[in-house]
Amino acid sequence: MSPLLSVENLDIRAAGRTLVSGVSFSIAAGERVGLIGESGSGKSLTALAVLGLLPETMRTGGSIFLDGHQVIGARDRDLVPLRGVSVAAVFQEPMTALDPLMRIGDQVGEVVRRRARRDGHKPGTTQVRASVLALLERVALPEPERIMRAFPHAISGGQRQRAAIAMALACRPKLLIADEPTTALDVTTQAEILKLLQGLVSDEGMGLLFISHDLPVVATIAERALVMRHGELIETGPVGTLFDHPAHSYTEGLVAAARAFDAALEIAP
Repeated sequence: MSPLLSVENLDIRAAGRTLVSGVSFSIAAGERVGLIGESGSGKSLTALAVLGLLPETMRTGGSIFLDGHQVIGARDRDLVPLRGVSVAAVFQEPMTALDPLMRIGDQVGEVVRRRARRDGHKPGTTQVRASVLALLERVALPEPERIMRAFPHAISGGQRQRAAIAMALACRPKLLIADEPTTALDVTTQAEILKLLQGLVSDEGMGLLFISHDLPVVATIAERALVMRHGELIETGPVGTLFDHPAHSYTEGLVAAARAFDAALEIAP
C-alpha cells in the first residue's frame, strides 16, 4: 500500500542559497510523525512544500507525492483540490490564521460549506450551524454558542487555537500538518492542546505531521520522529529510540537539554 505522503530528495533554494537539501521521508495513513529541529532548520519550509505553498521566489527539486498526486511542479489550481481533502494545516499563531473581522462561527462555517460543496452537497443555514456547534464541542471549547458569536480578539489564545483545529477538522483531511501549534501558549494550555490533537487524530484515523523544536512535546504525540538541522535530515527513528539511544550528537544535545529542563522544574521552589 502506497504511503499517504512520500517526500523524496526534497531541495528548496532561494537567492542562490540551499535552504533544504535531500530530505526524504514518508507518512502512512493514520501514522503520527514528529519533525524536530531548531529555528531555521527547514521544518516549516518542508511543511509548506508539502502544501504547495512556498513563495514563488523559492525553487524546489525532488519529489512530493501527496495522496497519489505530485506536488513539485504542479500548478496551484491542480493543488487546490488536495488542500482540505488530502491535507489540512494548523499553524503556530492562530491570531494570524484567523480573520480578525469575522466571527468564529462564520469562519468555521465557511470551511463546512466548502467541504460540503466538494462532496456535492449544499447545506442550509441550520445544517451549517449545527455542524459548527458540533465541531466546537468536538474540540472542547466551552460555551460553544458564545464562541460562535465571538471575534478572535475576544477569546483566549488556547481557544483561538481550538477554533483553528476545528476548521482543520471541518475539512476532514487524510493528513493533518500541525506546525508548532502550541508554541505561543502557556504550559497548561499547551498540554491540553496536545492531548486534544492526539485524541482527534486517533479518533479520526488521520495521518499527522507534527512540527516542533521540542523533543519532549513530540514524544507525547508522535510514534516516529525526524530530526532536521541546517536543512538536512540527520536522524530518524521511533521516538523512544531517539530518546534512549540517539545516534547523532545534535539529537543527543536535544535530549540532554530536555532532561536538564525537566530536572530544573523538579527542583524549582
